[in-house]
Amino acid sequence: MCCESKRRFLLLYATQKGQAKAIAEEICQQAGAHGFEADIHCISEMDKYNLETEKDPVVIVISTTGTGDPPDTARKFVKKIQDKTLPPDHFAHLQYGLLGLGDSEYMFFCNGGRTVDRRLQELGAQHFYDTGLADDCVGLELVVDPWIDGLWLALKEALQLQEEKEGMNNTVDPVSSSLSTAPHAVHELKLSSEVQNLKLEDEGARNSDILSQKLDDIDLVAPAKDTKPSLVHSVPPVSESALNIPSLPPEYIEVEFQDSQGENPHLSSLISEGTTFEVPVTKAVQLTRGDAVKTALLLELDIADTAFEYQPGDAFCVICPNNISEVEELLHLLGLSEKGDDFICVKIKQGTKKKGASRPQHIPERSTLKFILTWCLEIRAIPKKAFLRALVECTSDVGEKRRLQELCSRQGASDYSQFIRDSNVCLLDLLHAFPSCKPSLSLLIEHLPKLQARFYSVSSSNLYQPERLCFIFNVVEFPASPSRPVPRRGVCTGWLAELVAPLLHPSENSLDTKGERPLIEKISIFPRPNNAFHLPVDPSVPFIMVGPGTGIAPFIGFLQHRQKLREKHTDWEFGETWLFFGCRHQDRDYLFKQLQCFLENGTLTHLKVCFSRDSSTAEVAPPKYVQDVLRLCAKEVARVLLKERGCFYVCGDKKHMADDVSDAVVDILSMEMEADKLEAMKVLAMLRETKRYLQDVWS
Repeated sequence: MCCESKRRFLLLYATQKGQAKAIAEEICQQAGAHGFEADIHCISEMDKYNLETEKDPVVIVISTTGTGDPPDTARKFVKKIQDKTLPPDHFAHLQYGLLGLGDSEYMFFCNGGRTVDRRLQELGAQHFYDTGLADDCVGLELVVDPWIDGLWLALKEALQLQEEKEGMNNTVDPVSSSLSTAPHAVHELKLSSEVQNLKLEDEGARNSDILSQKLDDIDLVAPAKDTKPSLVHSVPPVSESALNIPSLPPEYIEVEFQDSQGENPHLSSLISEGTTFEVPVTKAVQLTRGDAVKTALLLELDIADTAFEYQPGDAFCVICPNNISEVEELLHLLGLSEKGDDFICVKIKQGTKKKGASRPQHIPERSTLKFILTWCLEIRAIPKKAFLRALVECTSDVGEKRRLQELCSRQGASDYSQFIRDSNVCLLDLLHAFPSCKPSLSLLIEHLPKLQARFYSVSSSNLYQPERLCFIFNVVEFPASPSRPVPRRGVCTGWLAELVAPLLHPSENSLDTKGERPLIEKISIFPRPNNAFHLPVDPSVPFIMVGPGTGIAPFIGFLQHRQKLREKHTDWEFGETWLFFGCRHQDRDYLFKQLQCFLENGTLTHLKVCFSRDSSTAEVAPPKYVQDVLRLCAKEVARVLLKERGCFYVCGDKKHMADDVSDAVVDILSMEMEADKLEAMKVLAMLRETKRYLQDVWS
């Protein structure tokens, strides 16, 4: 194929945190070795491609965000293709293959990709390759790798058929049918067998972009018998295998230190999602007792001097920095401790082989080194395999180099999952574990993703507390582990807890050294409206709220809002309200004992609470979890949902609560309808579809 011109295909990606972009870039990089040229663009760059006139095959890599939404970069594209005036043959000329990324911990798995896939089909577009759905819960690579492997043959056949059609001048050639059943032939991905039968040595074109490394090339000391694998140590068969290693990503960033001074960019310039607001923190309250397992804080923000608007149930984002100690530690390991305050200029490397190389949008062209490491790069990100592959070239110790190669290889996929992904290992952990690894600053800018703003549910009502916005969060704690020897706090929650410490402990920090009150801290936020998780438009509609722990946050806003509406509109009819709340201990982490006030003034009709770790001397043990209390109220729950057409809201932890609540609702519906579970599941699906069963969950 070296003598032929490379065949073009259009490659689009829609990313929220950078994963879809990284996978698209890997496809782009491999394309050349297979005789193709990828015309790669972010799906938001609609001025650079035109699907209405596109003749070549299109490959789309798209992630999912929130509870099933397309990523922000795909919003305009999705809105455009969902135009109801488009005819059903609008994309009849289009051949495409789609790779969706998602997390099966969430109800609407890969819904961003499914939404685009379904709509393209409705508009007449045809698959030339089967849709792949990769699950971050078990490891994206389990689907991504075999999907990319099969892409090249599918592209070759699609283009071959396209050429034959163009050359036939509308005459039918019976031979062409032997190549494939149709121009849009679906190539089924039998992923389970693909994953189980991955070859240690690939054939043909794969050898041009995958390094197959023999053990003979490395002088390693044989590992001791009966030892267990770890982040830095492997055992057979991995330690004795020839490795299939990803091709080395081309360098494309150049960093230039400058002598001149200046000012760092404003934080608002780093955000593409909309208007940012810098607001003071006026109040901080610790809701849990000091001996509680988790520390829950409530913060109040003053939004009086802003145009920030919200409804109860909405979310908003906090722009947060990396931990300053970790930034200093990283500078030290990079040998740049003395240069943290120096200004740097980030440019594209001259002569780079990376197609369409451009400076990442989240990296300012000019700022201090410390600003980039503090506000722009997610230094806690779990390193992708492409990053590990690049780090191999920065590692001098032969044994460390081999182990990094294993971790990014196909043969080391299980080790990567166990010791990198599942252990939440970050760059700092790798640099400590592999001390001979000395990456350049430009490599970090190329491979570390954007530092994402963190989402929080609003826990207040603008009617109840005008010009104020409240939110609740647990201070996230990551205990030490074999792969990560130091404990850490969450990037944002740890920063917020430290920021508001003077407000939490005013007696200790009430005055500074000059005898003056400390300055009120400010944080930068921007809105993230929720299109569905709101109170019913009709106040007479009854609703049920399930929110254990900090999952109660939006429901405090709901109840505050409902109380003010009741006070203002005494002639309105209001439906009954149920709240199911749970926590570990009644005396340590019952976050809002004032819920009783809502009950007493009639805003809340029924309050059901449970405490999972409190002991009981009762003959019949009380229910421990909210799903248990729901089952005890089965008849009432079924009445609200089925007879009174009420709404059901769930907020909180996805993995350990929301699924159990969903199962409980299915059991309740099945029992009260006297129907089998399948029928009950159909009813629940209908409730979801009609926005009467709504979730605001996180993993």
